[in-house]
Amino acid sequence: MAFLVSGTLRVAAQMADARESLRRKGKYNLQGPRVALTLSSPEVSASIVAVLEGVFQTLGFQSCQRRKASVQDFHGELTRFREQLDAHGGPVGCALVALVAPSGQLQQLRPLVWELSHCGALRGCPKIFLLLSSIPGAAPKPGAFLSGLSELCGRCPHWSLLQLLTEVFCRTTEEYAGATYCPVLRSSLRGALCLGDVEPWGPEPEPSPITQYDLSGTKAALLLAVIRGRSGAQHDVKALGGLCQALGFKTTLRTNPTAQAFQEELAQFREQLDTHRGPVSCALVALMAHGGPQGQLLGADGQEVQPEALVQELSRCRALRGCPKIFLLQACRGGHRDAGMGPTALPWFWRWLQAPPATPSHADILQVYVNAQGSSSRDLTPGSSNQADILTVYAAAEGCVAYRDEKGSDFIQTLVEVLRTAPQGDLLELLTEVNRQVCELDVLGPDCDERRKACLEIHSSLRHRLCLQA
Repeated sequence: MAFLVSGTLRVAAQMADARESLRRKGKYNLQGPRVALTLSSPEVSASIVAVLEGVFQTLGFQSCQRRKASVQDFHGELTRFREQLDAHGGPVGCALVALVAPSGQLQQLRPLVWELSHCGALRGCPKIFLLLSSIPGAAPKPGAFLSGLSELCGRCPHWSLLQLLTEVFCRTTEEYAGATYCPVLRSSLRGALCLGDVEPWGPEPEPSPITQYDLSGTKAALLLAVIRGRSGAQHDVKALGGLCQALGFKTTLRTNPTAQAFQEELAQFREQLDTHRGPVSCALVALMAHGGPQGQLLGADGQEVQPEALVQELSRCRALRGCPKIFLLQACRGGHRDAGMGPTALPWFWRWLQAPPATPSHADILQVYVNAQGSSSRDLTPGSSNQADILTVYAAAEGCVAYRDEKGSDFIQTLVEVLRTAPQGDLLELLTEVNRQVCELDVLGPDCDERRKACLEIHSSLRHRLCLQA
């Protein structure tokens, strides 16, 4: 019994420390060892794997495992890796998994990510996935992404990983058929993640101004909101419209659009920007509606429109070439209600210890999609655009419910509050803070008596810092 109480106290203290560090400083405090795993198919060059291990060592990962397996066996290898971590007997600070396979073979990624997200030793800790596609017959040497990441990790250890990746994306951008392509990241991190050998609470130096997007031109926003049948949606529209005005966006609002009107409004918005007199520097599009079971948006007429089609529409805008395009999606992406991961035994005891609330199952995950050899990065991310300078923020993880009540949605209301507090901040870092606050909320859905969790999902192919107000 004494052993049980001692173990419970130790785990509770660790979880409370992690919660408190994120709340106080907005950074992960990486306690415990950093572990890395490379899974590569037999066709992958040994030189690529060697460079990966060098990157891991530069980032301070003490344990670096390497396993060759067919893509079909990746899931089994990850299961063994998770079991190994859970049997470790102590906290793990961070895990990094590199999956390397020929282009087109890394398609069923969700079960792989899901496997590690259920690791008890990594609860509340960052889990990083590098999803690297290799080109059959291409040069075996690593490309610009791995080389640039390795160089920057050693030279700028004080930068957060999102800052490092944004800089590497800038260096590895490619032009093809009049479009600009670059790697893509998907993040549900709840805090800044600094992997360099630096004091986790030390101040970060200001980045060079040349790394920021130039927003001196016109900033335009389009808000498309289905209000009918969505309690509290009018408060989201009012709050977001006020924020856009405060940030200097020329804003257009359309309420209760049909599915066809969603597409038509985006096309008209693009045409207006292309014919605008003077430079355009940024566009923001907010899509607020009910969502379908596969992540579709439902218009006021109940018909479906794919959000990816709306993103592609604006990515063709000539006036926005090389400029940031922001999409905010407040809609369900499925019907799953996440109970989260956290202590379930002795609830009175956990409350007495002020243990942290459950962590959303999809939180603390960073996925990076890139070509290992640095040739064209087109079609590397299943189901989404790889074009550069696009930032898409989903109010819910894939397959999950996005919560809203008569006061508005957790996502939009928290976003507005955070951006009003620090409008000069880097948007990726601010969105990470928004996610932290949303993840801490306990939600009671309209048809559920049990508390549930929500988590944002951020997709970015930005190549520079994005600060919406100078």
